[in-house]
Amino acid sequence: MPKPEVDPTVQLELSVDRGSPVPLYFQLSQQLESAIEHGVLTPGTLLGNEIELAARLGLSRPTVRQAIQSLVDKGLLVRRRGVGTQVVHSRVKRPLELSSLYDDLESAGQRPATRVLVNTVVAASAEVAAALGVSEDSEVHRIERLRLAHGEPMAHLCNYLPPGLLDLDTRQLEATGLYRLMRAAGITLHSARQTIGARAATAAEAERLGEQAGAPLLTMQRVTFDDTGRAVEYGTHTYRPSRYSFEFQLLVRS
Repeated sequence: MPKPEVDPTVQLELSVDRGSPVPLYFQLSQQLESAIEHGVLTPGTLLGNEIELAARLGLSRPTVRQAIQSLVDKGLLVRRRGVGTQVVHSRVKRPLELSSLYDDLESAGQRPATRVLVNTVVAASAEVAAALGVSEDSEVHRIERLRLAHGEPMAHLCNYLPPGLLDLDTRQLEATGLYRLMRAAGITLHSARQTIGARAATAAEAERLGEQAGAPLLTMQRVTFDDTGRAVEYGTHTYRPSRYSFEFQLLVRS
């Protein structure tokens, strides 16, 4: 006879503090979210029965249901009819430093994959020319990629590079990150100027990223410089906020 499935939450040290002003459902959801973020509850894992979890923690079923629903709303869990509540993925928290999305996803255990949509040479627009410090209408390399994690779209990346900077082979772009290719070509990345914003998704962006038209998207524009002060890349990217966030570290200036 097959062994009964073991509730993965049994292995977690879940507890709630009834004397805390923090709502019980939020305490539970934070512990489950932490387990997902740290890979203790991996994508595809089925959570156990809400009734059993409530009984084990001495909580009401509505409290447990509210905790789980909050993680469903964040996109970390999904309720599948006939299957149960399943871990989907963890949200990637990207530190604001000069790193690539590919490296950040790999570090977070997200199994990154890339689909190259465009790899060509175009005439530089005024915006691109100003960012890269080249003449308007001069040739620049344009690459457009869809970055995925666990098979789901995470971000749409559009990058412009000065001509002749490095050989941009589509197979290499699908196998690794752009910054890795730059470093392999002997380019030393030194600093960047970056702007972060948000806006509603167009119909085309929503379809590409698996969102609804008008859904909020995170945006980022970045100009990257090498150790000689030359602009080597201008990127304009869009991210799904349900899967991705930027993390700041703020220092108090005395």
